[in-house]
Amino acid sequence: MGFKTGIVGLPNVGKSTLFNALTRTAAAQAANFPFCTIEPNVGEVSVPDARLQKLAEIAKSKEVIPARMTFVDIAGLVKGAAQGEGLGNQFLANIREVDAIAHVLRCFEDGDVTHVEGRVDPVADAETIETELMLADLESIEKRMQNLVRKIRGGDKEALEQERLLKAAQEALESGRPARTVEVADEDQKTWTMLQLLTSKPVLYVCNVGEDEAADGNEYSARVAEMAEREGAASVVISAKIEEEISQLEPDEAEMFLEELGLKEAGLDRMIRAGYQLLGLQTYFTAGPKEARAWTIRKGTLAPAAAGVIHGDFEKGFIRAETVAYDDYVSLGGEAAARDAGKLRAEGKTYEVKDGDVLHFLHSG
Repeated sequence: MGFKTGIVGLPNVGKSTLFNALTRTAAAQAANFPFCTIEPNVGEVSVPDARLQKLAEIAKSKEVIPARMTFVDIAGLVKGAAQGEGLGNQFLANIREVDAIAHVLRCFEDGDVTHVEGRVDPVADAETIETELMLADLESIEKRMQNLVRKIRGGDKEALEQERLLKAAQEALESGRPARTVEVADEDQKTWTMLQLLTSKPVLYVCNVGEDEAADGNEYSARVAEMAEREGAASVVISAKIEEEISQLEPDEAEMFLEELGLKEAGLDRMIRAGYQLLGLQTYFTAGPKEARAWTIRKGTLAPAAAGVIHGDFEKGFIRAETVAYDDYVSLGGEAAARDAGKLRAEGKTYEVKDGDVLHFLHSG
């Protein structure tokens, strides 16, 4: 399981430049005018993980297959999107399809690149987007409530459950808080997700700074970090220009380029790590002579469901999982040695898969 992150923001904040860099394609046309991205561009990227290469070396794997992550570059938003201004309706429909939202915020000064509001204020930009999403959610709640009236009169249990959650979201939104601030019980999570509220999605603020500020950020990105902390959101500092340059280089050259700039890693790595944290994701591995592969699951996933990520039949016919912790696999030199040392465990249906587990599933059928 990967996850899909929608890249959003006001026009001319660097969304398409960042998308091009992340996906190493020129699919999203970066241009200095609003709405240059009309259709949402979708790009898949590999999730960088040094552990995977190490496992492949030990298992002598012919192929190395990293986990994948999807980015969607969504058309620029303007005030009034909830009322259909600009590409409002399309923008809102595209956001419903993603798991998380990456708000790209302009945190750089550049007289050559116009700002749609004529000023640089990333916090105000974030509020503009949030307000439009909140207005769209309120409208959506109103419509849903109207559609539920007949079912509620008939005592429909599911409709009553939906109404209760919709009212909780409405109360938050009318108080100026996004739906993600509503505390939702575990047993309500499925229904809550089905409501598809835009402001219930986790948010990552991406501070697009100038090239000289990529290492430490600036006063703008510091303000965004404070806002993110208040909201329980996440934030990362990235220079879209640097990411675009790195995307054109060979790995060795890219490493040298980053060192020269005083950066330990590419912005993509930071963005993925922040996204993983935001969505509560982790990685497990399978390794053998044929391939070494990384798989993405949510934290707390039990062994049968983790097996199901590989193939649905593995979950249905699950018997047990043989597992070795990554550190044991590497320090002992592989599965056979781990088995001999008593570090390979047989786990059943209630086993909660841990980050870095090297797994082999036994199943019927």
